[in-house]
Amino acid sequence: MSSVQVHSQAGKHASPWTKADRVKMQLWGVAWALLCAWTPKPFYRWRNIVLRMFGAKLHGTPFVHQKARIQIPWNLELFDRASIGDRAVMYSLGPISVGKDAVVAQESYICTGTHDFTQGHEPLVTAPIMIAEGAFIGARAFIMPGVTIGERAVVGAMSLVVKDVAPGTIVGGNPAKEIGRRGQPA
Repeated sequence: MSSVQVHSQAGKHASPWTKADRVKMQLWGVAWALLCAWTPKPFYRWRNIVLRMFGAKLHGTPFVHQKARIQIPWNLELFDRASIGDRAVMYSLGPISVGKDAVVAQESYICTGTHDFTQGHEPLVTAPIMIAEGAFIGARAFIMPGVTIGERAVVGAMSLVVKDVAPGTIVGGNPAKEIGRRGQPA
């Protein structure tokens, strides 16, 4: 994955995206609304086809809930049996990778974008997020740009994660702190 990227913007209210990017994002929003958002939960394979059509990198058979919100699908990579829950937001202004068997629970917010507030025009800053194999992101958790969630790590519900989480670690709170270790798999 790439590192932190500061996007070029003409001014504070100017878009960092090209006109072609903005058109593609609008088409994506219409396509999701017309082709996916209304589909029954078991139709995830259909939603995967639509995601692939818009450049998402899908390996195996991940699950994306019909009410999930994906900002830019071509910045999303999902591995086999990764699960994106009901009303989870993948704010993929930069790359997001969700590993095999990882879960992003309902209403979680995975956010790759922020702004550089030290500059007057506050340019968009993006950094990738990686959620490793077997990790679990609890309901309404917020993951900040540039964070890596290690293998089999657990992020408690409503936690704010501002730094990397080591493999097998259980974190919770605001900001998230280690509160335990996950047992070995059976």
